[in-house]
Amino acid sequence: MTVSTAIARLNAADPDFARHLDHLLSWESVSDDAVNQRVLDIIKAVRERGDAALVEFTQRFDGVDAQSINDLILGRERLELALTRITPAQREALEKAANRVRVYHERQKQDSWQYTEADGTVLGQKVTPLDRAGLYVPGGKASYPSSVLMNAIPAKVAGVAEVVMVVPTPRGEINELVLAAACIAGVDRVFTVGGAQAVAALAYGTESVPQVDKIVGPGNIYVATAKRHVFGQVGIDMIAGPSEILVVCDGQTDPDWIAMDLFSQAEHDEDAQAILVSPDAAFLDRVAASIDKLLPTMERAEIIEKSVNGRGALIQVRDMQQAIEVANRIAPEHLELSVADPQAWLPHIRHAGAIFMGRHTSEALGDYCAGPNHVLPTSGTARFSSPLGVYDFQKRSSIIFCSEQGASELGHTASILARGESLTAHARSAEYRILTQDKGN
Repeated sequence: MTVSTAIARLNAADPDFARHLDHLLSWESVSDDAVNQRVLDIIKAVRERGDAALVEFTQRFDGVDAQSINDLILGRERLELALTRITPAQREALEKAANRVRVYHERQKQDSWQYTEADGTVLGQKVTPLDRAGLYVPGGKASYPSSVLMNAIPAKVAGVAEVVMVVPTPRGEINELVLAAACIAGVDRVFTVGGAQAVAALAYGTESVPQVDKIVGPGNIYVATAKRHVFGQVGIDMIAGPSEILVVCDGQTDPDWIAMDLFSQAEHDEDAQAILVSPDAAFLDRVAASIDKLLPTMERAEIIEKSVNGRGALIQVRDMQQAIEVANRIAPEHLELSVADPQAWLPHIRHAGAIFMGRHTSEALGDYCAGPNHVLPTSGTARFSSPLGVYDFQKRSSIIFCSEQGASELGHTASILARGESLTAHARSAEYRILTQDKGN
C-alpha cells in the first residue's frame, strides 16, 4: 500500500489567508433530498406500526433474522454476561475510565435554590433530572464503548431514572465491550436496533421501546437526519460534524508526538480535520516530515491520508498571540496547547470544546479516561455550545411565591407594563392582588 501526504500549508501573513481558512473549515452536514425523504418515511412507519416496523427495518438494513421485537431486546443479565466475556485488562480499563468520568461529572451537579425577599416573596429555581434518556450507540465495526460511558454516566449522575440504549448489530455482530460498558455505566435497557428507526422509536415510543425525553449519542447521516426531525418532540444533544483537532505548538514538542496527535483525529474518517498552528516554520517542516515517516506505519493509513490531504493544514503564524487568535477563529472541538506554559495562554482561549494543556496531555487521553466528557461541539459550534454534561440531563423550573404584600407591590409594576402592551387581562389579574391601602399609590 502506497500512501503519501500533501497537507496544505497556510501562512497567516498572506493577504488571502482568511479566505483559505474559511474554505478549509467549511463543512456541510446537510442531508440530500433522498436521505431526507427516506428518513421521513422511516419515522412515519415507526410511528404508525411501532414494533413491527422496527423488526422489518432491522431485517432489511442490518441483515438480522429477527422474528419479533423480543429478539431485539437485551436484558440486564446479558450485559452482565458481557463483563465476563471481555479480558480482565479490558474490564479494569473500563471500570477505571468509568470511575474517572463519574467523579468529574459529580462536580457538575446543580442544586435547587431559593431566596426570600424582605416582604416574604420567595424566588428560586428547582433542578429536576429528566425521567428517561435515550442513548444511540453505533454498532458493528464502528463500536465505541467509550461513548457509552461518556453518554450514560452523566445521565445517571444527573439522576435520570432510566437510560435506554439502542445499538445496531449488523449481521448479528455484537460488541461485548459495548455491552460491558453499558453494564458498568448503569444502562437500564438495551434494544439492538439502529438507524433512523431507532431514533424514531426513542422519540415517539413503540409497544416495547419507551418514549424518552432526550436522545444523545453519535450516528451516521441517517441518525443525524432523524435527530433533526424529532427535535422538539424530544431533546437532542447536538448534530455533530466530523471530529477535529487543533494543535497550537511553540515548536518545542517532539514532532513525532504532534504528528501522531493529528493522526488521532484524522483516523476517525476521511472528513475529520487535523490542523497544526505554530510560529516556527522549521518546526512545521519537521512535523510534515514526521507525518510522511509515520503514516505508512498506521493501521488506518488510507483514511488518515485522505483526511490530512483533504482537510488538514499546517499554519504558520507571526507569534503565539496570533496562534491564539487563529485558534479562537476556528473554535475547535479539541484544542491542544502544546506549549511551555499553557496556563499563561488559557485566559486568552475563548472558543474550544476541550482544552488539553501542555506537551504531555494528548487528546486521546480525553477521549477515553481523563474524566471530562468527549462529546464536544464541532464545526465551530464551540462559539456557543459546551461539552455534554450532567446539565444536559437536568432541567430547571423557576419558583415564584408572592406574599400578600409582595403581590401588591409587584402588581403596580405589572399593571403598568401590561397596559403598555394592551394586555388588559394581564393588568387586571395583577391589579386584583393590590391591597386596598396601596391602590392609590
